[in-house]
Amino acid sequence: MKTLFLWLLLPLAAFAQNPDPATIIQKMEDQMRGETAEITMKMTVVRPRFTREMKFKSWSKGQDYSLILLQEPVRDRGTAFLKRKKEIWNYVPSVDRMIKLPPSMMSQSWMGSDFSNDDLVRESSTLKDFKHKILRSEIYEGLDCWVIEMTPLPSSSVVYSKVVIWVSKENYYHLRTENYGDKGEKVNTVAMSDIRKMGNRSLPVRMELTPLDKAGHKTIIVYEEAVFNAPINESFFSVQNLKSVR
Repeated sequence: MKTLFLWLLLPLAAFAQNPDPATIIQKMEDQMRGETAEITMKMTVVRPRFTREMKFKSWSKGQDYSLILLQEPVRDRGTAFLKRKKEIWNYVPSVDRMIKLPPSMMSQSWMGSDFSNDDLVRESSTLKDFKHKILRSEIYEGLDCWVIEMTPLPSSSVVYSKVVIWVSKENYYHLRTENYGDKGEKVNTVAMSDIRKMGNRSLPVRMELTPLDKAGHKTIIVYEEAVFNAPINESFFSVQNLKSVR
């Protein structure tokens, strides 16, 4: 029995010594989003002369399906975005118009924030569209982390030349992201903080994106409510449902 127990521990010991970065990313995604997620969020867009708030709800199923619905402010209520595998759709209720977003629009600002369409709707996949490399281990915000470099594959439509992320070794929290431009320059940082119990798990519930070329600009997203791993049928993520979802 003791020998069997030792054999069971061997895979864990091997992973600890030589962790596979793609496996770490998968565990991070599972921790942060689960198989499905239904999340209510508040976004605050900070500019030198004003601050603007939005509230929206998102549903996701794996990395292939997601839907975002704007709830506030009133003038944007009902605006919705849909990702269905590689297709991205936007419904604008004020003109009752459905728009299919081309890849060229994925780098554009999402609703006037510092996040891009790809950041929120996530056309790209952290697993399928990158090759992964562990750069080092590092203490970040008091937690022992892997620092992982993600380089886009030639076939992907990722707008950054590389992405570097910090993932805690315990609980696989995603704690920080640095995005780099075509010339290798760091263009923005995303810091995750305020780890709390939400739904059936704990995770960072505050996300702050800071562009490095725009003084006084930042965008903050805070999770207000979340439900993970509740059944969501793929048919929910349909173009037909984009107009009627509430």
